Amino acid sequence: MRMLTLVAFLAAACAGMPVASAQQVPATPAEVAQPGGKIPGAPKLALVKVADGFHDPVGVTAANDGSGRIFVVERAGRVRVVDKSGKALPEPFIDLTNFNPLGTDVQTGFVEQGLWSVAFHPKFKDNGYVYVHYASLPFNGASIIARVTVDPKSPNQVTKEQFTKSVKVLMNIPQPYYNHYGGMIAFGPDGKLYIGKGDAGWEGDPLNAGQNLNVLWGKLLRIDVDADDDTPYTIPKDNPFAKADKPQLMSLFGITEQGFTVNKIGSRPEIWAYGLRNPYMFHFDQKSGDLFIADVGQNHWEEINYQPASSKGGENYGWKFNEGSYCHPAMSADQKCPIVGVLPVAEYPHPESFENGTKADNGGCSSQGLGVANYGGLNKTYMVGDWCSGRLFGVAWDDSAKKWQMQEFMQTQLQFTAGSVDADGTVLAVNCYCFYTEDKGPDRNPAGALWRILPADKVPAGAELAKAK
Repeated sequence: MRMLTLVAFLAAACAGMPVASAQQVPATPAEVAQPGGKIPGAPKLALVKVADGFHDPVGVTAANDGSGRIFVVERAGRVRVVDKSGKALPEPFIDLTNFNPLGTDVQTGFVEQGLWSVAFHPKFKDNGYVYVHYASLPFNGASIIARVTVDPKSPNQVTKEQFTKSVKVLMNIPQPYYNHYGGMIAFGPDGKLYIGKGDAGWEGDPLNAGQNLNVLWGKLLRIDVDADDDTPYTIPKDNPFAKADKPQLMSLFGITEQGFTVNKIGSRPEIWAYGLRNPYMFHFDQKSGDLFIADVGQNHWEEINYQPASSKGGENYGWKFNEGSYCHPAMSADQKCPIVGVLPVAEYPHPESFENGTKADNGGCSSQGLGVANYGGLNKTYMVGDWCSGRLFGVAWDDSAKKWQMQEFMQTQLQFTAGSVDADGTVLAVNCYCFYTEDKGPDRNPAGALWRILPADKVPAGAELAKAK
């Protein structure tokens, strides 16, 4: 059995990972959960349709401003409003498809490009600040993160004029390839903005971005957006690499070897965690503050990473040295290689789980995190939907067995793309039919929908449920 190397163990410890706690980060591959487990207290679940008619919905969130509104992100560049009654309003909340001379500001040439995410400032009710993350057409597909201000006189629509007048660009991150953007942005319990950035594309991380601290790709970023209008953002002082590249005089002696390890010349201070391939979705547990990251895998394994609320950041999740708890490239189950950094808490296979042709029938191809459930018998359970197979998984710590469990709740006909939690903590999910290599375009694919994950015995009478495969 492959064990964590001493270096990896110390790296985890230095990153603030607890060696022993109620929920333990796996120390060996044997401790990483795979499908087939049972989450204690988990009820039978159902996916209840809230609204439909969305074009390539790839993100969803709630404003948490007391309005009960849900905001669905359409890949083409629109954000739609679903009111508290479940009605999708006809006019977009934000529309980036018609506000410059090119027509659209959003690059959608490949299915992984588009508008991915919208996030509301923790004080949105007072300041009206909304943040978007998208692939920019004028900037050749670069990632743009920008803030706009909602006019209180027009709470359900940011007009073209209001967008242009109020927009503040925070980040413009070049993208060398057209895939592996990541995409989600979200505010953490600490009020900082977290940004999922993929390894910038192609396959196999040819740029070595995941392990390179000098680039923003292959990372989870953390910034402070509460800066003055002339400053895009500031670096939180407690970011793990905030001072790693500070100007200093060279000194040959008098510093311990451990002291030199904090010196990361050229490292980017925005980095919170690294070694990620394509962290398209990540979510904080509203109950505990713990963080789960659904990192989309390559050809053979999908992984779910975990960071306890006590973490000081700096975790290395292993890409491209490892794919889940296995080697990369994943040749066979008995292949030997070091485990780099922190192991995932759960993983599931693709139909071909290794290069040697090993087959699996309980997985999928792309893990889409949906949110953390704390209701109906579920406790701190991370819900994950697979984009290809339509499977709905839950990942949770089993305190009695002292291990992580991964349970498959159902296999649907849905193509899961994203999720979040409603104002009351209910997990939401959206699905599209945005075919990977046969994409018809974000406005021409079959329409997707918004769903709620509920205990089966709490489904309202007459509700429409997701169909099983």
